[in-house]
Amino acid sequence: MFTNKSTNLRIPGPVPLPDNILKTVGSQMINHRGPEYAEMLHSMTKNLKSALFTTNDAYFITTSGTGAMEAAIANTIEKGDKVLSIVIGVFGERFTEIATSYGANVTKLEFPLGKPADLDKIRSKIRTIKDLSAVIFTHNESSTGVTNNLEKICGIIREESNALILVDAVSSAAGIPIHVDKWGIDVVATASQKSWVSPPGIAMVTVSKRAWDKNRISSNAKYYFDFQQYEDYLQIGQSPFTPCLSAMYALNVSLQNMLDEGMEHVFDRHTEIANYTRNKALNNGLEILPDLDVASDTVTAIKLPKSIDGNALVSTIRERHNIVVGGGQKSLTGKIFRIGHMGFVEKKQIDETFLAVGEVLESF
Repeated sequence: MFTNKSTNLRIPGPVPLPDNILKTVGSQMINHRGPEYAEMLHSMTKNLKSALFTTNDAYFITTSGTGAMEAAIANTIEKGDKVLSIVIGVFGERFTEIATSYGANVTKLEFPLGKPADLDKIRSKIRTIKDLSAVIFTHNESSTGVTNNLEKICGIIREESNALILVDAVSSAAGIPIHVDKWGIDVVATASQKSWVSPPGIAMVTVSKRAWDKNRISSNAKYYFDFQQYEDYLQIGQSPFTPCLSAMYALNVSLQNMLDEGMEHVFDRHTEIANYTRNKALNNGLEILPDLDVASDTVTAIKLPKSIDGNALVSTIRERHNIVVGGGQKSLTGKIFRIGHMGFVEKKQIDETFLAVGEVLESF
């Protein structure tokens, strides 16, 4: 699967690309207004919907995962709208900042780092906000290695309000199940470079009828992220703006590979390598940041003793072993390190990582 003896990239995205996907990135350019692209775009749209278990509209936007999050806000939230933002880490905080920048009246419900959102507190908070327009939150917080219970959170929101449900699924989609229609998610925001096993550059969104209803009465100024432009151009087999063709080629292959494999098998594969990683950590005397029952199947966050500088650990592993792990972010900088295991990951890559971690820790 991986013949190139390059760096063992164990960060939580971008992920290493298997040979068959890497090969497509170097394919020649095509006319993005021609029939070849139209055929590819329609196939990718169908496959993306299948992977996310939805009949909602779906679009590909040449941007980052943060761009997808902003698109979700720009198309559904207006100045003054009441928004509840559930925050369990860096990326939930980013979602809050985006909504605030669009003039939303944001109530932030924040939980300790390494912990998931408390369901009872979500229910209680929703009951205190009259005319709640939207609830925004991160499904899988890659900064802490915690996965929120998406199904139950969506159920509570639906029971207690008519608010739109906007989900940052950048580090979860295609690695952790997301049943968009069954769980009533209005907008899912995700991106190509993580469990979708493609290069960075393409964001994907799904848009429900309820989200469209809000979009059509919204007075927000928007252009590049305007969902209506993507819908209009999709009808003629195009993107409204020049797409990152190389990333689209790769994502096209990856989407088809996943569906051929079967999404349940894809999820099981992620769970298996996640359990393997967590067990390796525990067997090496390391402590995982979150409780195991909420630990992510795409990234593992590992606590470090106070005597160890996490930044030094990360850099030394890279210099000595050509293995790249993720460090902590914001207030967790230097206190944890993170191992990404999304996409296609072989057990020997995890074994090599922990051998390196053990060697470096012993030398400190």
